[in-house]
Amino acid sequence: MTSINAEYGTTSDGLMAARIDYLALIAIPSRDGQGYRVATALPGSKPICQWSAADGLSSHGQIANEVGFRAHVEECLLHFRQREALGRTRIHLRVPTPWGPSQGATRYAEGIVCHETASHGGFHLDKERNAAMHPALRLPAGWYEEDGDWARVATAYRGIFTEREQRSADRILRDWLPDAWEAVHGRQLGRSESFTRDREGFARDHAADWIVISAARSPDHPGDVIGTATIGGQRANAPTRIFLIPGSEYAAGRHGFVIDTTRHRPLD
Repeated sequence: MTSINAEYGTTSDGLMAARIDYLALIAIPSRDGQGYRVATALPGSKPICQWSAADGLSSHGQIANEVGFRAHVEECLLHFRQREALGRTRIHLRVPTPWGPSQGATRYAEGIVCHETASHGGFHLDKERNAAMHPALRLPAGWYEEDGDWARVATAYRGIFTEREQRSADRILRDWLPDAWEAVHGRQLGRSESFTRDREGFARDHAADWIVISAARSPDHPGDVIGTATIGGQRANAPTRIFLIPGSEYAAGRHGFVIDTTRHRPLD
């Protein structure tokens, strides 16, 4: 039976909070009044009733209400329990990595080790494990950095990762390495399934349009925005034009703001 459990409570300033092992979470009301931002915290050994919003650090997700907060905490709890069951072991290896000398490592399985360094980190797979990777996922040197390439390892060796880690890896591949995802799964991703595929579609749709690449508040037209735009949103040595955009209308959007030359006044 696992010893990991979730402890719920209320902070000194009346916020929902929970602790799972070393992970402390506080639900801080969003500035727009719509739901809550779940923040990680470093309250040390203090009881939850002594925590406050000031202890909140990085974002850990968005939730709508108390039900959503409890669901978020329970998902984290499941992740911790699954990770404990996987039996990962801490080891000390004095080896060089692409990110500097290893300062600590975790063995996920035979031949699969995650290294930590002073500035970064990532996985190293031995020759046998690396050779067994799907060609679309494999990196020749066997090193997989922790920000994105780790998802290649989690996709190839799903059984040594928690369900939460598997979902995160799948999302990373879909959004940023769609060619690899499609090769592994044998089908093409739609625009709604992948940030990169959607961005490619946006580029095709607006290849001949002026797209804002930088924007600033107008000093001469309070409330409006001055947008610098290029054709197709190109940045390298591309001719630019300046447009005045109503502030109530301007939003950078998922891939960029498209100029409507019939309504947005050119200033150049």
